[in-house]
Amino acid sequence: MPIPPAEPAPARSLTELNAAIRALVHGGLGSPEARREYERLLVEWAAAVQADVSDAA
Repeated sequence: MPIPPAEPAPARSLTELNAAIRALVHGGLGSPEARREYERLLVEWAAAVQADVSDAA
């Protein structure tokens, strides 16, 4: 039986994403999981920046 697609996570604010990125970097990026999470957060952050710019226009 196929697994239904996951619901998209609610968009976080730039402030929330910045805090999550800072906390992750402060804890260290030594593990592969931490690096994957960091990359995921950067993609989410970039999308939030783009949305913010689009809203301002």
